[in-house]
Amino acid sequence: MIKVLVVDDSPLVRKLFGKVLTEEPGFEVAFARDGVEALDKLDAYRPDVITLDVNMPQMNGLECLDRIMVQRPCPVVMVSSVTAAGADAALQALSLGAVDFVAKPTGAVSLHMDSFAPTFLAKIRAAAAARLPASKRLKERVQLRSAGLRPRVPALAADNVDAEAPAAIGAGLVLVGISTGGPPALEMLLSALPQTFAWPILVAQHMPAGFTATFAKRLDGLCALDVVEAARPMLMRPGCVYIGRGDADIVVSRRAAGLVAMAAPAKATYPWHPSADRLVRSAMEYLPAPQLIGVLMTGMGNDGVQAMTELRAKGGKTIAEAESTAVVWGMPGDLVKAGGADWVLPLPRIADRLRKLVPSNASDT
Repeated sequence: MIKVLVVDDSPLVRKLFGKVLTEEPGFEVAFARDGVEALDKLDAYRPDVITLDVNMPQMNGLECLDRIMVQRPCPVVMVSSVTAAGADAALQALSLGAVDFVAKPTGAVSLHMDSFAPTFLAKIRAAAAARLPASKRLKERVQLRSAGLRPRVPALAADNVDAEAPAAIGAGLVLVGISTGGPPALEMLLSALPQTFAWPILVAQHMPAGFTATFAKRLDGLCALDVVEAARPMLMRPGCVYIGRGDADIVVSRRAAGLVAMAAPAKATYPWHPSADRLVRSAMEYLPAPQLIGVLMTGMGNDGVQAMTELRAKGGKTIAEAESTAVVWGMPGDLVKAGGADWVLPLPRIADRLRKLVPSNASDT
């Protein structure tokens, strides 16, 4: 039984979210009208997952999340409006320790619940299975974020599966698939790569429409690499990261001037979007497998597993994030089980591996 605490100041939203959860087996639901009431119920109800509205009176969602992560850390799914401010708040929440977010239905909320419910339930189930850092680590993260500082990443022991491999030769692409827990993980990965990194990086991060432009802008301000949302066909260049547009797919195509990253309408044959499977398959249409590196990171489901397993079989290189650092070891775990991973690495070491595989355009110093 998954115990869910729904925190929202709207009686209608509490009623609709509660209806979605109670109509599914395996859920128990309690409610709070604002952040203050949510904190009062933390220790008594002991929820497995909290859904937390961003905009609330008395105490907003970010303030409440900060307190939850200190008082009694547990998986939190933020509920945010599809606006620039809402997107920024959702991404701040992920940095503070929330495991995921969901876009609140707009307009007449009750009319959109049939399409909203499957995504909502999937995110709650994934959050319930999420791995959170120890309480001490979470407290440290909140304190550092409050001071405007970024947390230091502890050194991790070497993996016995981390065999050496020769550096790639020539032009190529790095293809990243990632879902639940992805934004903070991508921030850590990309900020560790130098501006001289020689290959373009394409990212399929499962995210709703309306959030990826803000996400790309946020990453661009944190990384030496240039980060953009691939909302239109863009000629790819070294030292640039292309984030797939939400609720669409990011694919590789060719124009007269060269290879481009572009958004493509979502296909029903791919259940998650932007789709990592579709990204990898599109890249293999234009480049030989040895010129491609697939990276599958934290996330629910199995998106990217089949295509990256095929990529490895054809001579490409693949990296799966280790269970020790993944918030949800679904996608990378399935890649490992399928025999599709050349390396299984904790998050802080993935950038090091990429730097060894891809020669820089110039000295990193």
